[in-house]
Amino acid sequence: MEDQNPPNSTSKLLLWFFSISACVKLLLIPSYHSTDFEVHRHWLALTRSLPLSKWYSDETSPWTLDYPPFFAYFERSLSLIAHLVDPRIVDVYNGLEYKANSVIYYQRISVILSDLCLVYGVYRLTKNLEVKRRDLMWVLVVWSPGLMIVDHIHFQYNGFLLGWLLLSISCLQEGKDLMGGFLFAVLLCFKHLFAVAAPVYLVYLFRHYCSRGFVRGFGRLLLMGAVVVAVFTAAYGPFIYHGQIQQVIRRMFPFGRGLCHAYWAPNFWVFYIILDKVLSVILRRLGFGIQIPAASFTGGLVGYSSPFAVLPRVTPATTFIMVLLALSPCLIKAWRNPQPGLIARWIAYAYVCGFLFGWHVHEKAALHFVIPLAIVAVQSLEDAKHYFMLSIVSCYSLFPLLYEAQEYPIKVMLLILHSILMWLGFSAQFNKKSVTKAANKKKGTQLEVKGSCERGGFMMGWVGKSYLFGLLIVEIWGQFLHSYFLGDKLPFVPLMSISIYCALGIMYSWIWHLKIDRVEGEVTPAFLKFPM
Repeated sequence: MEDQNPPNSTSKLLLWFFSISACVKLLLIPSYHSTDFEVHRHWLALTRSLPLSKWYSDETSPWTLDYPPFFAYFERSLSLIAHLVDPRIVDVYNGLEYKANSVIYYQRISVILSDLCLVYGVYRLTKNLEVKRRDLMWVLVVWSPGLMIVDHIHFQYNGFLLGWLLLSISCLQEGKDLMGGFLFAVLLCFKHLFAVAAPVYLVYLFRHYCSRGFVRGFGRLLLMGAVVVAVFTAAYGPFIYHGQIQQVIRRMFPFGRGLCHAYWAPNFWVFYIILDKVLSVILRRLGFGIQIPAASFTGGLVGYSSPFAVLPRVTPATTFIMVLLALSPCLIKAWRNPQPGLIARWIAYAYVCGFLFGWHVHEKAALHFVIPLAIVAVQSLEDAKHYFMLSIVSCYSLFPLLYEAQEYPIKVMLLILHSILMWLGFSAQFNKKSVTKAANKKKGTQLEVKGSCERGGFMMGWVGKSYLFGLLIVEIWGQFLHSYFLGDKLPFVPLMSISIYCALGIMYSWIWHLKIDRVEGEVTPAFLKFPM
């Protein structure tokens, strides 16, 4: 193992990584921001100006509060400082659509500073790692282009929330199950969409923490339950007291929004929609009276999805069942052999399932699995190759969020630089010498690693190279050739092409997780091999 830096030196070096990224984020302050910027500004005003009992019932703005209470408390804490910066920021009536420099700089800087939670989570995960692996994970997480696009241009607080997730994972990996469960419960009270991984936590904690004999195990189960109940009571108790809990739940789970976001997230439902469209066209030409819905899945506006013309309508219950079915192999593994070293992989897999089969999934939810998978990416050559492909695909799938011309060079450069840094980092980590050494230590168990060693360390297979080259073709067509050849015809095709092509890559990632079996510290030959 390589020498490890002292803890003080490690933390200082990590802060330098954060400082470099913060400088880039400061330069992005004047860039485009989405309606989410006004959403969070209104939440500052709402939590500052109105009593708690009206937070989830106020309709002064169309951007109503729909995050769990801890995030509302977080906005409330930010509003205390915002009031000192500029009182109009937190004026619930006169502050609507307020776009002064004061609000832009305050909210942008609040996101940058909240990323310190992410930095601390990364520090906890990497403090005992080899220097190469540690630095590589810092690059993958702290300098993530996806976070840069979503949080610091488009505008959200995903880095802050993912910091809580990484802290929870670090505790579970260290055997601090109670603290890991506590932190995850806190995260759910910040953003309920992270609940997709709750079944993994439930099974893992029950098997790893509570299965210690009947008496001791039952005592630990009660303790864990008490901790979770205490967290949810702190979050939702005040709203139960004010008789607002039903309104809170209605806001948090607006199932009327429809199956898909207007820009289709690259998931399974893309193929379902395409099949419905193709069948409707074919049947109409054959003389069947198929009614084409007036609304469109490709209108580009956030709102309600149209019904299907041919295929059965998909309900929230259907997506819930499909997510659970997709999760079942992971839950079975966690039940049979709950290993702390595999918990990050299982949690990331859960978010892949939620992304692929969930209800009204946003493309930004790709961050939920890309960031945790950075923990896994430094563990083996096959994990690195898988992450290299998936990280590029997920980042590219975010491109439609930044649709203005002035941001185009920024998002392209972020993806190119990220790809170069990943390639250099993985090549240094998994060079021929290091892979040979790893293979010799695990003779008979790392056949794939040996094969890659013979090819010279970190190297993508022809399928992976071809697929990534296809991303370039999709981008060139959508950005340049579509308007040249088709003009204003079929304006939805460029976005649809991105969704479909990226969905293929993420579906491959899901299959990859299923096809390869792992135990802690080893890679078992897969029954299905793709030369990625």
